[in-house]
Amino acid sequence: MNLRPSDILTEQQVNSGLRLVVREGLVTEAMATLTGGAFLVAMALQMGASNFQIGLLAALPTFANIFQLVSIWLLQQFNNRRAIAVIASFFARFPLIIIGVLPFLFSAGTSVQVLIFLLFFHYFLGAVSGANWNSWMKDLVPQAKLGSFFSHRTRLTQIVSVSLSLMVAMMLDYIKSHFPGDEIVAYTIMFLIAGGFGMSGVYLLSRTPEPKSILTAGNLFKLIRQPLKDKNFRSLLFFNSFWSFSLNLATPFFSVYLMKSIHLSLSYVIGLNILSQVSGILFIKFWGTYADRFSNKTIIRLSAPIYVLSLFAWIFTSAPALKSFTVPFLAIIYTISGIAIAGINLAISNISLKLAPKDQAIVYIAARNTIIGLFPAIAPLLGGVLADFLTSQQFHFLFFQQWHLFFFTGAVFAALSLRFLLRVKEEGEFTKRAVVTEMRRQFRKNIIVKSSVALPGKIYRLSLWPLMRRNQNLRA
Repeated sequence: MNLRPSDILTEQQVNSGLRLVVREGLVTEAMATLTGGAFLVAMALQMGASNFQIGLLAALPTFANIFQLVSIWLLQQFNNRRAIAVIASFFARFPLIIIGVLPFLFSAGTSVQVLIFLLFFHYFLGAVSGANWNSWMKDLVPQAKLGSFFSHRTRLTQIVSVSLSLMVAMMLDYIKSHFPGDEIVAYTIMFLIAGGFGMSGVYLLSRTPEPKSILTAGNLFKLIRQPLKDKNFRSLLFFNSFWSFSLNLATPFFSVYLMKSIHLSLSYVIGLNILSQVSGILFIKFWGTYADRFSNKTIIRLSAPIYVLSLFAWIFTSAPALKSFTVPFLAIIYTISGIAIAGINLAISNISLKLAPKDQAIVYIAARNTIIGLFPAIAPLLGGVLADFLTSQQFHFLFFQQWHLFFFTGAVFAALSLRFLLRVKEEGEFTKRAVVTEMRRQFRKNIIVKSSVALPGKIYRLSLWPLMRRNQNLRA
């Protein structure tokens, strides 16, 4: 297996590599779907996990990012991102297979402690792989296509996630009804299957071409200080850290709240998550197009306040006036938050790649993930402690309960974090108002085009509208 980088990649090699990146994303998403999210929460609850342990499981993926510094050291030693990513991914996904076979080796099954221990190594080695992968993608994917390519890839991976989630949720509910004693075994078999998907992703990674990287030599800790001296990148770190902390304070416990307090079945919880994903799928291309055309920062400024409002809406999910409307109201919340988070995640990822200098991409990305990984790792741990404390107290104010105070706190912090975004500067940046105006113009134009067959005379007069000047005076 040849894992050496290439000095020059032809257009054909780049296009072939991009197709492999998409295929790798599909199987990796299948792996992540079976081993994370509501399924992991349901499995942990079935094992008797406390809220703190739920928070710890939620913290592991981001906490592991702290170890991305190892990626820089490895790249300095070998200067081969593909080899590092492939080998690290192989050993990262092997613990999933171990979790899958444990019930067949030990009659007692898998405990929460063993699950946490094995998943730590999964996320730790995955973080080492991820830093190299991000730097690799920055050089492989043409910058002008970052938004459109990753929106296309994300849309396809979300379709896989939605389809697989629905099928597995129905299967788990059937097992719960007919074979209640075998639920844990079913969950661990899911890990075994996920490990198989993960290993196929490793194979696809090994076939994806890598352009040779250029990394500045020097002391590891001196290198990692370089991004912190970059005022603009430091502003991005402030925003991203505060935002991630705010979201991870409450969002990992939505599924716990729905299953314990609202008493929804796993199928309903998965169904709501699917609704959120479908909303994101439908809008990801929209966000990607406007991110390439205008700026990623503007997309964040448009979508982040929408997500903050959806967080505040959780406070009213058990209001007496909405008692018979709880599930439809939750459906609205998940739909709106899905649309918003699709734009936020895409734009934050792209702006991080965009602001990183080419010769120090992995240093910037590792610094970002290391620093940002600390805050969202602390958040669910703190959230778990608060959740255990609040749910043990008798707190009632009107229809507000312990969980509502918890969600309100997360929403307030998320709203405050948007102040840090104003300090971030992006090349080609447009004002928020200008982009909204352009979106309205495009909406009117689409209506005109779609109506032109029915009303040709009227549309002809409207087509004289001076759209030729629409791009003038838009830049910030």
